[in-house]
Parts: sequence; C-alpha cells; structure tokens
Amino acid sequence: MENTTMSHVFYAHHDATAFEPFDLGNVQWLRRPGDNGNEALSAGIWQVSPEEASDPFDLPIEQDETIYIVSGHIRIEVTDGPTHDLTAGSMASLSRGAMTRWTILEPTVEFFVYT
Repeated sequence: MENTTMSHVFYAHHDATAFEPFDLGNVQWLRRPGDNGNEALSAGIWQVSPEEASDPFDLPIEQDETIYIVSGHIRIEVTDGPTHDLTAGSMASLSRGAMTRWTILEPTVEFFVYT
C-alpha cells in the first residue's frame, strides 16, 4: 500500500510489499525527506537481518534520530560512550554528531524518526 497524504497527515500500514532497498536492509517510508517541503523530518520502518549486515558498521549520526525496536536485537556502541543492546520494546534517541557502531544480532524491525 502506498503512503497517502491528506491535510498534512502522513499515513501508511506496515506493508511487506512497500519496502524498498536502503543502505542496509530495506525501508518502508512513512514520510520521506522533503515531503511537504520539510527536508529535516522523515520517518519509516527499517528491517535488516544479520545476513545483510554480517559485520558491525560505523554510522555517524547526521540528524537527530529516534528509534523504537518492534522486533529483533541490535547493539549500538557510542564512541567514547555507552553500549546499548536494544530488543523488542526498546527505544533510543541519538543526537546529531554522535559516532556509533551498529551490530545486527537478530533480524530486526525498527521504527525511526529523523529530525
């Protein structure tokens, strides 16, 4: 199902056929960067498996990012900071400028918001 926009409301159902390739894994966009003229705000569902990201990867946080783990298990190590193991029901908010290393430990579905 394609996202619909009405009166500045973005709406979508989690739809396995709506996912598209992302840097790693796949994403179903709720709100793409630039929708409604707002380059800073975007949101969607990201799914990734350990097979797609077999090695830990460095990810500099370029925008504030808030995530909610729907299912799965990931580990986020913050350079010169703590390590967070996130599983179903976990939330995290990463500030722009943070240097992180991510490890995908189980197939994971994550809801994210970039601002």
